[in-house]
Amino acid sequence: MTSDPLKLEFEGSQGAQLAARLDNPEGTPTAYALFAHCFTCSKDLSAARRIAAALTKNGIAVLRFDFTGLGNSGGDFASTNFSSNLQDLVLAANYLRTHLQAPRLMVGHSLGGAAVLAAASQVPEVKAVATIGAPASAGHVVHNFGASLREIKEKGEATVHLGERPFKIKRQFVEDLESQDVQSRVALLNKAVLILHSPVDETVGIDNAAQIFQAAKHPKSFVSLDDADHLLYKYKDADYAAQVIAAWTSRYIKD
Repeated sequence: MTSDPLKLEFEGSQGAQLAARLDNPEGTPTAYALFAHCFTCSKDLSAARRIAAALTKNGIAVLRFDFTGLGNSGGDFASTNFSSNLQDLVLAANYLRTHLQAPRLMVGHSLGGAAVLAAASQVPEVKAVATIGAPASAGHVVHNFGASLREIKEKGEATVHLGERPFKIKRQFVEDLESQDVQSRVALLNKAVLILHSPVDETVGIDNAAQIFQAAKHPKSFVSLDDADHLLYKYKDADYAAQVIAAWTSRYIKD
């Protein structure tokens, strides 16, 4: 059994309050984890909820939060970028360290996976990092902007529809994404890495998993998500990913 998630807030990279939920197991947690959601998603995506639930069943408390300007968090999304997402993650880890216990596990979905790989070195207590459908390069996200990319670069900004929602994307966002070298950070990570990816992922191709795996040092593991879609909309796919992460994690983060 697990408790209902606690609603929390902490200050993000732009000074705005970021909305978070803390999923707690029954009894004292054996460790704490930090979850980073996918690009333009939120902490309340079904996959995030189910992964948090699986970890709490294994005694691990999970903090999941909305990045600046997304979900229930404050701030201006148009003024954010990948670098500010990394700052939000570090601030979330600081919140846990100050109020509860520093995270020993980081889990990231899609661009959130690239973010935890890039940010984990700034959280010394983290022993293990798990990614789901993560791109090997933050710049991979740029292809989502399609024909609007030229307008963004020429005019400085454009409104792009992502998942049927409009988002204002500025030139600085694109330039920051394209400047990030995630694989170099993975090579220097010195933490256990688990890579989960579907070979039929049409949003982030399976070659990205191969690139991350090649860059990572041991201990590292890869698990195929078979016919799962990128966002793990099917409960069975989200549950499988969650169970694998929970089982793998126990080897690295429990005393």
